[in-house]
Amino acid sequence: MTTTWETPGFGLSFQGGEAAGEIARRAAMAEAAGLDTLWFANHLFQRDPIIGATVALGATTRIRAGLMAMSPLATHPVQTAMAAASLDEHFPGRAALSLGLGAPVDFEAAGIARPRPLATLREALAIHRALFAGETVEHAGTVFQVTGRRLEAGAARVPLVLAASGPAMLRLAGEVADGVQLSGAAALPFVEASLARVAAGADGRRLRRIGLVLVAVDADRARARDRLRPSLGFILRGAHHAENLRLAGVTLDQAALRAATAGGDWAAAARLVGDEVVDAHAACGPPEVVAERLLDYRRAGLDEVVVAGVQDPAGLEGALDAVRLAREQEGAT
Repeated sequence: MTTTWETPGFGLSFQGGEAAGEIARRAAMAEAAGLDTLWFANHLFQRDPIIGATVALGATTRIRAGLMAMSPLATHPVQTAMAAASLDEHFPGRAALSLGLGAPVDFEAAGIARPRPLATLREALAIHRALFAGETVEHAGTVFQVTGRRLEAGAARVPLVLAASGPAMLRLAGEVADGVQLSGAAALPFVEASLARVAAGADGRRLRRIGLVLVAVDADRARARDRLRPSLGFILRGAHHAENLRLAGVTLDQAALRAATAGGDWAAAARLVGDEVVDAHAACGPPEVVAERLLDYRRAGLDEVVVAGVQDPAGLEGALDAVRLAREQEGAT
């Protein structure tokens, strides 16, 4: 049985690189393993998360599917609300929606500007909230205007999550969202610092605290680390991860990493990501080691720990074994 929105759980992230034939199979495996949410990332130029979520929900019976970090800079809030509400109409109570700004590098490649990020997300959340409540919306903001319309499908039971990393965005999540979602590659101290900022904005209000954790399960820990280096390099190249690295107490040449990834030299990027970076920003090794690391993220304050970065079927099986062990350890305490 799935957890409710209020109780702790585990999830699985689809990053947009999965082939079409993999989605239904992976979704069924995750549901059989007792996971609670499938999160479908919205990375420009990769696979569409709405299609992926629809396929996954059709192949399962109870697990929730969330559209992850849908950006109002690329898609108008009304369009995104329509998609999420339609999922809820076809699969009642099983859809979730995460809003976010989107990756700067992807938006630059698509020629999409990123002005007024905080105002954009605040207004987008307000529009979604009103539409999901079945209201006729009258919103005259500085970014969006919606006048005298409501969703044809009526009210929708779709939790609203904000993907956030910066202090102002984390506080906004605490103020107005049903949940906050932290990026993969977050070190434990950064998770704790981020959730403290969310709590300051929430002022006692309860919301779901969700975090992605990059996972590689292998009896050979060195081999597991190697599998994670490219993904960590891709994520940690961003300048906004400077505080994440500082709090973890590790050193990473982000400028060199950005240059390597921009040139497509993933081997060079992987070499820049040392063992100490992998160990601080991910969960890797044998199943029992990964399980304990997942519980460390739970102890850092996450209600939902989302397995991310799994590239192949064998890797998914190992990750699900680790989640099973983590659940057993939680149940024994």
